[in-house]
Amino acid sequence: MGQSALQDSSRDELRQRLKAQLKAEREALIDAFHRDGKPEKLLRGLRNCVDGILSIAWSAAGLPANTALVGVGGYGRGELFPYSDVDLLILLGQPADALTQARLESLVQLFWDLGLEIGHSIRTVDECLVESSADITVQTSLLEARLVTGDVLLFDELRRRHRAALDPQAFFQAKTAEMRLRHAKYEYTAFALEPNVKESPGALRDLQVIMWVAKAAGLAESWSQMARAKLITRAEARQLMEKEYAFKDIRVRLHLQTRRREDRLVFDVQTAIAKTFGLENRDGRRASEFLMQRYYWAAKVVTQMNTIMLQNIEAHLFPRPSAAVPIGGDFKEHFKEVNGFIDIAASDTFERAPSTVLGIFVAMTERPDLKGMTARTMRALWHARNVIDAGFRADPLNKALFLRILKAPSGLVHALRRMNDMGVLGRYLPAFRSITGQMQHDLFHVYTVDQHIMMVVRNLRRFTMPEHAHEYPFCSQLIANFRDRWLLYVAALFHDIAKGRGGDHSELGMQDAQAFCREHGLSEADTELVVFLVQQHLTMSTVAQKQDLSDPDVVQAFANVVKDERHLTALYLLTVADIRGTSPKVWNAWKAKLLEDLYKVTLRVLGGEPHSADRELRARQKEALATLRLYGLSATAHEALWQQLDVVYFLRHDASDIAWQTRALHDKVDNDKPVVKARLAPIGEGLQVAVYVKDQPDLFARICSYFERKNFSILDAKIHTTRHGYALDSFLVTEESFAGSYRDIISLIEHELCALLLAQEALPPPTRGRLSRLSRLSRTFPVTPMVDLRPDERGQFHVLSVAANDRPGLLYAIANVLTRYRINLHTAKIMTLGERVEDVFLIDGPALNNPRSQVQLETELLDALKI
Repeated sequence: MGQSALQDSSRDELRQRLKAQLKAEREALIDAFHRDGKPEKLLRGLRNCVDGILSIAWSAAGLPANTALVGVGGYGRGELFPYSDVDLLILLGQPADALTQARLESLVQLFWDLGLEIGHSIRTVDECLVESSADITVQTSLLEARLVTGDVLLFDELRRRHRAALDPQAFFQAKTAEMRLRHAKYEYTAFALEPNVKESPGALRDLQVIMWVAKAAGLAESWSQMARAKLITRAEARQLMEKEYAFKDIRVRLHLQTRRREDRLVFDVQTAIAKTFGLENRDGRRASEFLMQRYYWAAKVVTQMNTIMLQNIEAHLFPRPSAAVPIGGDFKEHFKEVNGFIDIAASDTFERAPSTVLGIFVAMTERPDLKGMTARTMRALWHARNVIDAGFRADPLNKALFLRILKAPSGLVHALRRMNDMGVLGRYLPAFRSITGQMQHDLFHVYTVDQHIMMVVRNLRRFTMPEHAHEYPFCSQLIANFRDRWLLYVAALFHDIAKGRGGDHSELGMQDAQAFCREHGLSEADTELVVFLVQQHLTMSTVAQKQDLSDPDVVQAFANVVKDERHLTALYLLTVADIRGTSPKVWNAWKAKLLEDLYKVTLRVLGGEPHSADRELRARQKEALATLRLYGLSATAHEALWQQLDVVYFLRHDASDIAWQTRALHDKVDNDKPVVKARLAPIGEGLQVAVYVKDQPDLFARICSYFERKNFSILDAKIHTTRHGYALDSFLVTEESFAGSYRDIISLIEHELCALLLAQEALPPPTRGRLSRLSRLSRTFPVTPMVDLRPDERGQFHVLSVAANDRPGLLYAIANVLTRYRINLHTAKIMTLGERVEDVFLIDGPALNNPRSQVQLETELLDALKI
């Protein structure tokens, strides 16, 4: 046969024949799935197809008799997703000699030549056991090993010895620890807007963990066997089979839709996947919403069953005496403590005393040392949630119990999350049930509405905890002196509860909050505060990020809305918690500073101190001069520059900015060459770049073009023109690499930007560039481009407002259009909210006095905003 049984003239013929067979069988199976929609049939069919192909290739390889081809991983479980790897173990009876090694290499190459994504290992039984003892992943894959072809006795030896070496207790501990790490990676939530159908909490992997540990413990190898072993009920077994089927169905469609091994249910494909299920847009909701809500409800069930079943299996593997201890408190006759868990006194506790459905959460807030609920308690509570009806909600006892949970000194967040997971919260607050698993169609929020609300409550709670005071010290300081802080939690529960109903969710949510407060006996003053917070929960963010905080009228108008310090403080705390609860990436130091500045200046106005421009100007100048003295500048060094600056400049810049720019420019007031200075931003994030140069029409566009080429994000821009015709512009920019090499980047910016301004070259054309993932997702959830151009209240300038999906170079594209129309830019307010930008510019220029030019300008701006 020569060096290898597959290295002769028949090799190419075999490869071509098997490749054609694989392609034909695979296409027929996928076509059948498109007709009948049966995922299990497709998974088994693909497995059988590959089994047959591999067996033919194996037979032709001429390997020794005491070898075997073994499927492991998902392929070993007997299922193969359309674009998944084929995980193989080539099992040897003895170490391979040179001839066998050559034939093995040729065989594996053939597998790859056939177009199979192979993951393989070549080991003896002894080597398998050594690897298994050192690696829990190998141990798990061998637990699911399946003989494809070859030596049956050798494979049986592997299974027997692997089983004998397996320690079920150690395996359980390793797999549950691995699961916890995986859940942490996905932030412990099944309700991310782009879940991983395989790996996210509540998804397929959680079901597999249950099966692995049950199999390792010798308890069961299927859901029906688990029911017979009394680990779950028959109804629960059916439910789990249904959820597993649903997840597999979605994963199959993901693979087929993307034509690759893709397990993330990302925005790009959600609508397409929904349509393959026959879902359509209706009642103002997208087809993808219906798909995702089904997914989240299934994930919620799996999450609950995962907890119950792992606890049952753990009790079997680690038996210990059930030491029941009275729970104490109001519910001692209904609950007891068993090995650190709360347990019901009888299997029908919740049915006999319905108020205990809320009472158990009250008891757990009063006993933070408890690890959770026993499996039988969780199961009983899950099935008893239907006792919560209109009569239950009207019962004064139950209203009091719910308020006790909200007022609990500890354990509130855990209680609300458990209540949500168990379906209790949605039953008690019907409006909350409608937003459970509801998507939010923007990339500003990365959680479903209910999970976002949970995050906001969590953030408010963290403000009260000393161990987290370093995270938001100002918030911790404010909430420490806030009376009845539990009212903030009520507002958090209702602030987004009306999303998805149509109309203004703040107004609709306000009505829900008002009804709740009245039904639960809150005082008129407390009700008014909660209703105010729900109605105005977006106001502070909007004012801080979109309006000019140096304008006394803006601050006074906001002060008129909040009316007093208590309302201001409550709104500030809720606003910070809300923004932080949308996405880990949305909050930044710049937004923190804007909100804190608005809080402090409004507080002064509410305290009776009018927001006087003169007083503010003098205070900032005094503070800046004190800083300049620390730098050793003479008492008159600032005068030459300050004589060229007007009131607007001093009101729009902090004292630290004024001192920094004055120090850099005091001896360069009439400089012929551009001056560019950069420093770490005082807010602790990004770089501050100041540009001082004789004014020129295309200056803003030229600077933006530089930042675009460097891939810098512009968080803020302050544009100012001195009395003698110089531009003094300041930019706050950020980029991921700043933290590690900011000194080099500062030097680079100062040198390159100065050279660019000196060169006076023609502006480069705006580039749409390669779309980032954010921009691609923006096509899925587009923001309709908006341009609004109108005169300001004083008739001196025009206010240009734009909104669009963010993309690299967008600000430069806008600036380029303004330059072509010779528009002068006086101020720029830059705001980015996830994928959405909302920028406001104060402008003037002759083109704005011509209606026809105005229309042309708006048309070109709209075109520039498009992705």
